[in-house]
Amino acid sequence: MGSLVWKVLGTGAAVLAASLAEKGITTAWRAATGEEPPVNPEDPDTHWGEAISWAVLSGAAIGVARLVATRRAAAYYRESSGSLPKGLAVKG
Repeated sequence: MGSLVWKVLGTGAAVLAASLAEKGITTAWRAATGEEPPVNPEDPDTHWGEAISWAVLSGAAIGVARLVATRRAAAYYRESSGSLPKGLAVKG
């Protein structure tokens, strides 16, 4: 397996995880507030509390989902090829 395979596998996993996390946090937002999340938190007409809450919640959820997906993809890569992708292996 080469670096191109890892780029496709790692990137694909991260993109899919981010998409699923966004759908999940949107559903959770609707359930908690009864409203749609802000379309654009940077819009000055969006209240600060709503904009900051959405940014923190969505950023954390998407970041964690991408981390989990990339780690799982790296583990799969290691199981398939016998080594971690170049750049992920700990040097030392």
